[in-house]
Amino acid sequence: MHSVFENRLWLAWLVKVRILILTIILGIELAIAQFATISFPLKLFVGTILLAYAVSFFYLGLLKIGGKLQLQSALQVASDLFLVSLLVYITGGVDSSLNFLYPLVIIVASILLQRVWVYLTAAVAFVLYGTVLELCYFQIVPSYAATHPGIRTLQAIIFVNLFGYAAVAYLAGLLAAKLRQADTRFEHARGALENLQALHENIIQSTSNGLITTGLDGRITLVNAAAEKLLERTEAELLRQPIAPLFEDPLPIVGSERSYGEMRFIAPNNFRKTFRIMVSELYVPGRGAVGHVYTLDDLTQIRRLEREIRMQDRLAAVGRLSAAIAHEVRNPLTSIAGSASLLSEMPDLSDDHRRLLQIVTRESERLNSIITDFLAYSRNKQYKFANVDLIPLLEDTLILLEHRMAAQTTGIKIERRYSAQKTHVLADGDRMKQVFWNFCENAVRAMKKGGTLTVSIDELEHEWQLSFADTGPGMSPQMVEKVFEPFQSQFEGGTGLGLAIVYQIVQAHEGKVFVRSKAEQGCTFVLRLRKATEGTIAVPVAPSRSEAADAVPAKLIGEGAHA
Repeated sequence: MHSVFENRLWLAWLVKVRILILTIILGIELAIAQFATISFPLKLFVGTILLAYAVSFFYLGLLKIGGKLQLQSALQVASDLFLVSLLVYITGGVDSSLNFLYPLVIIVASILLQRVWVYLTAAVAFVLYGTVLELCYFQIVPSYAATHPGIRTLQAIIFVNLFGYAAVAYLAGLLAAKLRQADTRFEHARGALENLQALHENIIQSTSNGLITTGLDGRITLVNAAAEKLLERTEAELLRQPIAPLFEDPLPIVGSERSYGEMRFIAPNNFRKTFRIMVSELYVPGRGAVGHVYTLDDLTQIRRLEREIRMQDRLAAVGRLSAAIAHEVRNPLTSIAGSASLLSEMPDLSDDHRRLLQIVTRESERLNSIITDFLAYSRNKQYKFANVDLIPLLEDTLILLEHRMAAQTTGIKIERRYSAQKTHVLADGDRMKQVFWNFCENAVRAMKKGGTLTVSIDELEHEWQLSFADTGPGMSPQMVEKVFEPFQSQFEGGTGLGLAIVYQIVQAHEGKVFVRSKAEQGCTFVLRLRKATEGTIAVPVAPSRSEAADAVPAKLIGEGAHA
């Protein structure tokens, strides 16, 4: 038998077909009545049709209520037999042209009911048809027939219909059984296909590699969950979009030596990522190539670690050499500066000689400043970690900066955007002020013609994020790559050690520091420090010289170092 859902569909279909057939019969009989004389009462015929309409709408409402669909099927077949018999009687009995409706009812019964009920429906149809003919023949009820065949002819008509109904019942039941078997096999095959499709989809969605398929036109047709995560976009945003503009580099070409390669990608948050992309042909048997398949591996962290290791090598070398060089240079430098100072006091010096001695003194002082930065960079730093609130430390720095800029009329404004009232971390407060001051000083130097320094504090899941954004000329990608390395100053007279010292301080705090910048679009330095609860207490920590110079800065550049 059919499922409940299919039975409901068949019953709804039966009601609609019944209404359609009744409408056609009514239209034909009314058209005939306009051009010819009919032997039966037209009003009685129309009344019967209206009764059939009412029964159909009743069953339609009953179907919406639901419940006991098998009983509804039997009732509809029984009522159809009664209505067909009534129509056959009204339209002339043995002369009626509507006795073809009985086989239709038998076919409907074969669809809705079990096979034994189909034969029973045929038997009832035979009994009803024979009863109508005999009642009219023996004048038990009024007859609307135009002809009056003999008893033998009447019996022949009845038994011919008997064999016809039996044949229809047999063939319809056989066909319905075959259809049910085919439907069962189809449902089984569809279920297996759905399971196989679900398995394939689960495999595609569960793989850790990003997977994108495109048509031959290069437009995206499928994106798995890993690719959505890597590209930081939903499938709905990517579907039907061309794949080439997503990446900054040309995509690999199928069937060539460039079937794979490293591509740069700019995420919606402006972070730059590096993907290894491999492309292959999407081939369908019988249709040939229908598109391409791209697989994505995220190499961003690997490439960042490689850069950090290279930076660590440079920092380690500078850390080992800077202290020795600084001490060796400072001793003769002190002698040079002292001698120049004594010479400048001699009364018989010419103006040119005095000007030369001033240059020697000034350059000695500048060189001494550089050596001081060297020593600050390489010195074994003492840290006093405590639970501190970053906002008061930041405000101390910004207030001093505001007073200095007001006195110098630099035309620089400071905007504060704090998303929290308290930002507790485990940190050395004085060192944090040093970090803040370096960021602010770099921003002020970058905005020579004035601008805005925007200082923001945002709360992440486990960290506080502080951002220092200026409206200066920005930095090139090459400068962004090396910004925390020693001797990379962009400013005249700078030693290039300020941000390298910041790097060391953040490393000691197990934080992250990185920069986001594009040429002519300003620059943003971002600092992230782990949150701490208000009751946390920390003890002073003094990292050794080797820790300060040689530790691998695995957490400092963090995400977005090359954004």
